[in-house]
Amino acid sequence: MTKYISIYLLMLVSIVTYAQAPAVPVPAAKQSKPIAIVNATIHVGNGTVIEDGSIVFENGKITAIGKNLTIDRNAEQINANQKHLYPGFIGVSTALGLTEVGAVRATNDRDEVGDLNPNVRSLIAFNTDSHVIPTVRSNGVLMAQVAPQGDALITGLSSVVQLDAWNWEDASYKTDDALFMNWANMFKTDWENPSGPRTIKSDKYAERIANAKALFDEAKAYCQDNAHNPKNLKLAAMCGLFDAQKRLFVRVELAREIVDVVNFAKQYGIKLAIVGGRDAWKVTDLLKANNVAVVLKRTHNLPDRTDEDVDLPYKMPKLLSDAGIDYCITSGSGWDSFWDTQPALRGWHSGRFWAYPRTSLV
Repeated sequence: MTKYISIYLLMLVSIVTYAQAPAVPVPAAKQSKPIAIVNATIHVGNGTVIEDGSIVFENGKITAIGKNLTIDRNAEQINANQKHLYPGFIGVSTALGLTEVGAVRATNDRDEVGDLNPNVRSLIAFNTDSHVIPTVRSNGVLMAQVAPQGDALITGLSSVVQLDAWNWEDASYKTDDALFMNWANMFKTDWENPSGPRTIKSDKYAERIANAKALFDEAKAYCQDNAHNPKNLKLAAMCGLFDAQKRLFVRVELAREIVDVVNFAKQYGIKLAIVGGRDAWKVTDLLKANNVAVVLKRTHNLPDRTDEDVDLPYKMPKLLSDAGIDYCITSGSGWDSFWDTQPALRGWHSGRFWAYPRTSLV
């Protein structure tokens, strides 16, 4: 009997051991001494490539980059063996850390009920234990702008996080950096048309824009006086827009809608970036004149109209680049987050997005 009990207990132990979830990589310890990566092909980020170069960083920040550097004898040296060294990529307008398994509602915390949610903060919902994060980090995505999703008119505040952290407080790099908004659709599909579906003007467009203007008018007046008791959380969350501390990211697609968005932002003196912008190539002069950045969706798509060039999504970055417009490319989801190399390095170098002391060795 004792032998059978022992075997049974061993079986239970093996089952428990087998059932344990795979471990998530542990965040790295704080840098204790300088580290130098030597003998690398370094892509600086402004188009310059340094062959057989070195890069030194200390306390998490780059302190020197170039050829024939004098390196501290106490520094840890990593021989890159002529591998290519790039700045770490940033996932922009992503749901990374907010959603794990799309089909499992309990693992998704990416949107909120209601139509006007400027006080919703994506940062506090960011899950550093996500098993998706190590996947994107292994592909060079070292930071992310985690943004609220959903169909609300105002979805909430995004934050820039670094992806090597124990919790959302440690992950925070730039807190509440931007407010995200879904612009109203000017057109809708009429599914009840007897001759088949057709595109018609939306009768809700003007109403939704009026709602947005009413909120922004109230917020601008509220933010002119800091002595509010009690504090209005929704209006207070928008104050950074009117003094250029925060940028407004607007999800919008059509050219006529983009024009309305730009005029809307000009009315309030707000720094603007548009997300999506499939017709951005049609209004490049307007975007350039108003210093509007564009966050493009993935280029592996077909055009939205039958009369457009079949390769238009692939040409869009080049069209914006030729027009002198700051842009980047995003997937918009979490597991396949990326930032296309050339726009990423351009934004990193110019500082118009976020400078970050991260490297990716591939």
